[in-house]
Amino acid sequence: MNEPATTNGGPSLARGMQMEELLALPVAFGLDTSNRALQLGRTKGFDLAKRGEYPVRVLRVGRTYRVTRADLLRTLGVDPNSDADGVAPPSASGERITEPTAK
Repeated sequence: MNEPATTNGGPSLARGMQMEELLALPVAFGLDTSNRALQLGRTKGFDLAKRGEYPVRVLRVGRTYRVTRADLLRTLGVDPNSDADGVAPPSASGERITEPTAK
């Protein structure tokens, strides 16, 4: 049974991967890893990449597809500087760094 995505560091925070797993990803990785984070099946993910419609920028390296951690985290809306609970570290002044809100 799939658990719903949560924003409180719950089991399925980032659509198929724990926050800790996302933050521990290498700089670049294969499409299978990205598919897992995006909850895409292997066939669907590779089909989207081949058509240029993958939800994350895909790099073609020889005959393989690679995705960067920064692009995946950006697509998922995850701050790469956050901890495993999704909380950004405090700034030098001690305040939490947050994204500006749209007006």
